[in-house]
Order: sequence, then structure tokens, then C-alpha cells
Amino acid sequence: MGTTIMTSVMRDSILAEVGLEEVPSGATLGGSGGWLDVHGPELVSRSPTDGQEIARIRQADGSDLARVLDGAREGFRTWSAMPAPRRGEVVRRIGTQLRRYKEPLARLITLEMGKILPEARGEVQEMIDIADFAVGLSRQLYGMTTHSERPGHRLYEQWHSLGPVGVVTAFNFPSAVWSWNAMLAGVCGDTVVWKPSSQTPLVTLAVQRILEPVLDEFDLRGVFTAVIGPGRSVGEELLRSPHIPLLSVTGSGSVGAHVAQVVGARMGRTILELGGNNAVIVREDACLDDALQAVFFGAVGTAGQRCTSTRRVILHPRIAKPFLDRLCSAYRHLSVDHPLWTDPHVGPVTTPEAMEDMEAAIREARDAGGTLLAGGDRVPVEGAPEGYYIRPAIMRAENHWPVVQRETFAPLLYVMEAESMEEALALQNGVPQGLSSSCFTNSLQDAERFLSVRGSDCGIANINLGTSGAEIGGAFGGEKETGGGRESGSDAWKAYMRRQTVTIHWEDGLELAQGVVFKLPGEA
Repeated sequence: MGTTIMTSVMRDSILAEVGLEEVPSGATLGGSGGWLDVHGPELVSRSPTDGQEIARIRQADGSDLARVLDGAREGFRTWSAMPAPRRGEVVRRIGTQLRRYKEPLARLITLEMGKILPEARGEVQEMIDIADFAVGLSRQLYGMTTHSERPGHRLYEQWHSLGPVGVVTAFNFPSAVWSWNAMLAGVCGDTVVWKPSSQTPLVTLAVQRILEPVLDEFDLRGVFTAVIGPGRSVGEELLRSPHIPLLSVTGSGSVGAHVAQVVGARMGRTILELGGNNAVIVREDACLDDALQAVFFGAVGTAGQRCTSTRRVILHPRIAKPFLDRLCSAYRHLSVDHPLWTDPHVGPVTTPEAMEDMEAAIREARDAGGTLLAGGDRVPVEGAPEGYYIRPAIMRAENHWPVVQRETFAPLLYVMEAESMEEALALQNGVPQGLSSSCFTNSLQDAERFLSVRGSDCGIANINLGTSGAEIGGAFGGEKETGGGRESGSDAWKAYMRRQTVTIHWEDGLELAQGVVFKLPGEA
């Protein structure tokens, strides 16, 4: 069978497995009867594995978005009134559906985004896990009761559903990040308007198809909605809508700054998950086997297109040479290939622009005095001449160089050295981003220093494991230009609700707070 025919058969099979034999419109209110006739321009989805067209989608325009927002507002009226444990039951059923479609959905993620199948399966597993987490959360939306300073008063707080929540996702995790937000927002009583990246629209449509039996069973419309449309029009209107009290946005720092400005101007809330420039510190006493494995996966996994990807490694001089010898050897032997035909370490980057950005970063680092230690060349893949394949690279660099200070969203790792822990921390923290961090050491003192207030300034700090691979039980997010938002576990659910402080006076005789006396005029 010829390569073109094989690719076509594989594509059609994957689309059929997720219910996209015929690609629906780019907007839905949820459920089998929720698809809208839309009026926007056509969007072509191409696979980074071979550069070939997968499918065409009719996008939404501003009028279609307005219908989706109206549907989400109407859905909120009934959804927020449903008891939270009942909402949890809906989410539980969604998790069951995702289990049934784990493999087909993973294959679609690989086809449309390019990550290797084990990582795509892990992404769907994240969706299943956060659904499980949210089911338990639906019975734990606790408010605090405290003691009033006044006799005959009770003081407590409660949490109410917020409203329709906008979720803007990036291409690198085209389904998992939606679930981090949607499952939590859902059990909190919010409806969800999902705008995905234009690079991965089919994953969104497939997820909506997978949800249909659950939404139909509970007769839910306007609860889990989706709208695919150009960012410059539909995306901007979503940001500016007064009917969206909360926007959760995953993207670059420049995108996040724009979102914060636009949404903040209307006094809306944001959860921003932006860029990372994550470092691994490897001390002299570290277990080098573990550190090597962590750095290798963190730097090359998902072709370096995770916000938690390892961008920098800071080595103690005494272990730098043996560490780099082994790491460069691993890079020389890693496989870069088609992720659906073979079982490689690395598949393609998602866009040709990502290859160009990586090549430009390597040139800039070289011009600044850097040394390329491994990789950086484009990789020809048999049967996929238009695929976006580039070999992960390692460069010696200095932390203060502008190219090192910014995030290059590709598999490019910068190497530097630091003898003292203080110097290593200064290098790690000396970038504008603050998402994930890691330190490999067997020194209790160094580990505690890394975790102290004078240690890592990132939202995630790991000891003896890498920067990538966060568990859903912990709140996910970062500091500084990473945005400061938190998604997923812990008490991240509070971002999707509004807090209300309640005081009840149950005895005769009104008493003001702080002992204030304020009598009615004319009375003793």
C-alpha cells in the first residue's frame, strides 16, 4: 500500500473511531442536538506528522458566538440549581465515556498535534483522573464557619456558582487543559464555553461527540459548549463579553498580557497559565541516573512543547562532564519518527514555525558565544516529507543572554554550571517566568534551601524528579510572567466560584461591629 493511501486510510479510521466520519460545525451547545449552523470561514486542520490535510471545519463567527453565550447563560440557570453531588454524577459519567474512548482519542491527539502515543494516552488519562477528582469535590465545596465578635451572631462563608466560564486552550494539550477547568467548573455549577486552538480543532469536536450520550441522558444544553473561530474575532469577543465572569487562558506571555488587560478592563477574572522557562539544578551529590532520566524526558518529551518542559539544566562543575557525556549520547541515539507508524522518543513539532523558531534560537545562541553540543538538525522521515521533524538540541549557554531569557517552544535545552547552591538558585530564578523547577540532591540542607522562601520562586518545586509531569491532585500554575493562576487540584476550585460572607443575627437588640454606637435621632 502506498504511503499516501496508507495515510488516508489511517486518518479516516481515526476520525471514524471518535465519531467524526462527517465533521460537524465549529459550534455546539452540547449534546447530539446542540450543533449550530455557523457562518465563519473554513479552517483546514493539518497533521504535523506529514503536513497533510485531515479535515475541514466551518468556523463560527461573532453571531454564532453570541448564540453559544446565550445558550451557556440559559444553561447556567438550570445547571447551577442542580445539587452539586448530582452535577458530580454527570461528571462521573463523562469520566466513564472518556475511559471508553481513551485509545481512539489518544490516536486523534497524536494525528492532529503530533505527540507520541504514550504521551497522548497520558493526556486522556489526565482527563479521566480530573473527572474522578471532581466527583469527590462535588461533595466537598466547603465554607468556613468562624466565631463572631458579637453575641447572638453567627459568621460563616459560603460558595456560589459563578456563571459561564470561558476556557481558551493551547495546542500542546488540546484536551487535558480543558478538562482541568471544565470538570472543576462543572461541579461548581458553572457552564463552560470552550474555545480551542485553531491548530487542534478536531480534538475539541471529538470530545464534544464523546460527551453527547451523557448530555443527552441528562437533557443538558448550554453546560459544556464549544466554539471554534478565529482568535482575532471570536476570541476577542469572548474576552470582552460581560457575560463571561471568568476566563481561563493557556498561551504565551504576550497573549496572557493582552487577556489580562482586556478582561481586567471590564473587571472580569482570569486564570492565566502562560510560558515556562524551567530549570533543573543537579548538585554534586545527586543520583545522576535519576537526574539524567528526568532531564531527558523533560527536555525532549512532547518535542519540547510543554509549558513544563525543561529548558535549562544547571550542573555542578564536578559532575558536569560525566552528566553531559551521557546526556549527549542519549540525544545521539534517540529516535525521531512518525508517531503513528513507529514508536519513537519524539514525534514532530506541531507547526513549521516551531522548527524555524528553534533554528533561529540556535543561531542567536551561537552568535552570543554558545556551543551546540547535540542535535538541532531537521530529520527526514520516510513517507512524510512534509512533516515537521527536528532533532532535539543541547547548547552551552549563559543565563543572561536574551535568547535564554525567553521561552523557545521547541526541544532546545541550555546547559550552564554553578558551584554553590546560592549561585544555582540565582540562575534558576533569574528569568521572567516562574512555572516549574527541580533540584536533584541528597543533601537535606540544599533540598530545604531550595524549598524555602529564599529558594525556588516557581509555582511548582520538585526534589529529585523533573520539571514535567504534574499530578492532578496538586494545584497547577506559576508565578511572575507565568500568570499566577492555578488549575486542577487542591483548592483551585475556589477560582470558579464566588465567595459570600454571611452574618446572621439571632438575638434581640442590634449590636454594631467594633463596638460602634449609632443611635436613632431623637431616642435616648
